[in-house]
Amino acid sequence: LYGQYKRIRNEFAGVLTGKGLDWGGSLMRPEATGYGAVYFANEMLKTRGESIRGRTCLVSGSGNVAQFADENINRLGGKAITMSDSSGFVLDRDGINSDKVRWVKQLKNVRRGRIREYAEEFGCEYFEGKRPWGVDGAQCAFPCATQNELSLAEAQQLTRNGVYVVAEGANMPTEPDGVSHFVEQKILFGPGKAANAGGVATSGLEMTQNAGHMQWPREEVDQRLLSIMVNIHRNCFETAEAYGTPGNYVNGANIAGFQKVAGAMLSQGVV
Repeated sequence: LYGQYKRIRNEFAGVLTGKGLDWGGSLMRPEATGYGAVYFANEMLKTRGESIRGRTCLVSGSGNVAQFADENINRLGGKAITMSDSSGFVLDRDGINSDKVRWVKQLKNVRRGRIREYAEEFGCEYFEGKRPWGVDGAQCAFPCATQNELSLAEAQQLTRNGVYVVAEGANMPTEPDGVSHFVEQKILFGPGKAANAGGVATSGLEMTQNAGHMQWPREEVDQRLLSIMVNIHRNCFETAEAYGTPGNYVNGANIAGFQKVAGAMLSQGVV
């Protein structure tokens, strides 16, 4: 579409992100949202002297965000035990390790299969028509599938089962009542506008590389992504404290985002 727009208009205007690597794309762009959500969760855990290492994680979805969330959980020493699609979810108590994540990528990205095939391949449980939020034995949850996939009742079930870290990989996956419950329970809840910002941030890194006519190695993009997520976390955390709601990342993200936009508008004389 962008190519045809350029041809018809005879101009090169605007920005296109997620390009192919051979025409200006960035390494790590596919991984960025899932990796970023896990980095954000890890930063939240650090405020309690903990980390993802050794933690058991529930992940919903089996597309791009969920695949790379699982991958980064493994890299940081955690263990993901669920994945899902619109038909149901799989529960693999042994952990969805790196080899299994590669198998899921082939299943979903190439064969376009259903997640139940994972259970057939690896001999684990499959729950038709259900979501993974009732599974016990986990400490972290990563809703990475779709909007409104986590209801109030499911949020209550998560906290009853001992989950105390939730980082949203999808856009607004938790229903408003569920968000309120997490905030009231004072768990570590990273809202999507902060926790899943890694994808958009890496699009910005792609623009930077394009402007400099260069392509950074994977390790450099990953390190910059980590730095961005650390800074986003710090901004949310410190803003929440400054406005009298320590630990409330929803308030921190909302206020920090508003201040940034409002400050820019005032500086430019728009308001």
